[in-house]
Order: sequence, then C-alpha cells, then structure tokens
Amino acid sequence: MSKQKLELYRRILESFDGFSRKNWEDTFTIEFTHDTTAIEGNTLTLIDTKMILEDGVVPKETTLLELDQIRGHAEAWQYVKENVKNNIPLSENVIKDIHERVLLTRGVGDTYRLVPVYIRGAQYVPPNFKKIGELMKCYIQDMHKNVFSSVPELAAWTHAEFVKIHPFRCGNGQVARLLLNYQLMLNDYPPINIKKDNVREYFDTLETYALKKDIGPFAKLVQENITKSLDKFINMYEDYYKEQF
Repeated sequence: MSKQKLELYRRILESFDGFSRKNWEDTFTIEFTHDTTAIEGNTLTLIDTKMILEDGVVPKETTLLELDQIRGHAEAWQYVKENVKNNIPLSENVIKDIHERVLLTRGVGDTYRLVPVYIRGAQYVPPNFKKIGELMKCYIQDMHKNVFSSVPELAAWTHAEFVKIHPFRCGNGQVARLLLNYQLMLNDYPPINIKKDNVREYFDTLETYALKKDIGPFAKLVQENITKSLDKFINMYEDYYKEQF
C-alpha cells in the first residue's frame, strides 16, 4: 500500500458529489454484506443480497435466518458509518450496540456470553465466560493506550483480539469485521471486504494470533486488502475526478 494511493483516495472521496458517494457506499455495502455473511454460512448470492438491500425484494425460498443476517449486518454497518462520521471512538457500549444490530434482536446485544463456546475447526479455545467483563475492559484500554506501528496493524489487532476474547455467544465474526473497518475509516482509510473465497487464509492468520499472539500474518492480510480496496476505488473514479485536482 502506497501513501500516494491513500492520499489520492482521500482527495477523490472529498471531491465526491452526493450521487457518487451514495453509489460507492451502496456498492460496497452490498458486497461487504454478502461476503461477511457468507463467511458465517449464509448461502444467498450477491444478486440476492442486492435485491434485499436495494430493491426491497426477498428472493423466493430465502430463510428468515438468512434474511435477518443480511438486514442485520446492513443495519449495523450503517450504524458504524454514522459513528465514524461523528468521530465517535470505539467503546464497550458501541461494540454492544453493533452486536445488537447484527442480531436484529433488541436487548440481546448488551449481554456478554454466559456459556462456554468453541470455534469450530480451530485449536484455540476462547476464555472462560466469567472473565469476559474484565477482558473487554482491558481490550478497550489496550486499544487506546497501546502503540501500534500503523493504522492497519491497529485495525488488525482490534479484530483479532476481539475474536480471541469471543465475548458474545454468536455474531462475533461479523462484529469483528465491522470493528476492523470502524478503525480503518476512523483514520481515513478505506473499508475492506474480506472475500469469502479467501476465508482459509483469513482463519489461519487469526488462529496464528490466537495461539501465538503474532499479529504479523493477519496485519499483512489486512494491508493486502487495503491495497485491493484502494486500487479498485482509484480505477473506478480517477479518470472522472482527476480534472478537479
């Protein structure tokens, strides 16, 4: 990722008119919602996701669970964007509010898990639920006090450490990816979309952090995805907006 690309992204974004911004945001929302819910097992296609979020049409044979996953993530993503716009830092309450929207179940998101959980296919076992409250307080403190080498490393750590704690009974993966983008956008970086096709490397790098506390592999994956987001954004808009610079 080059500083020049990041600066160009910021300049183009600042020059957007209302239509261009909405078009870009809506396109990303559909792709991000599709891939992040697919990672959790949702079988709806990208077109199905577009129909639900943009057209207000529910494809035939869509299950209520999968419909709620799509709508819940989109609502949580909108909440994240509004908070970033208002420069609101991450806190326990914000994280609980994000989780509550992901689940589309009011009154659930403010409660940490009260049961043991296991991450299917992983060697790592999340901590005892009795420790969650203390761990989350330390998590927020470390997020704001620790020194990170870069914004991408901060965003990677925010995601990886949250998944390691696994504070909620369900929905942790979706919330973690929202938190990652929260940190990126709060620092004027583009949001990223970890594609469902890249899920093996994604899970492997998170497992490396959980077992060895080595954020390097996952931070590298985040960096690579930031570069992809920058390239896609610049290729789409540079020719149209370069005359304004």
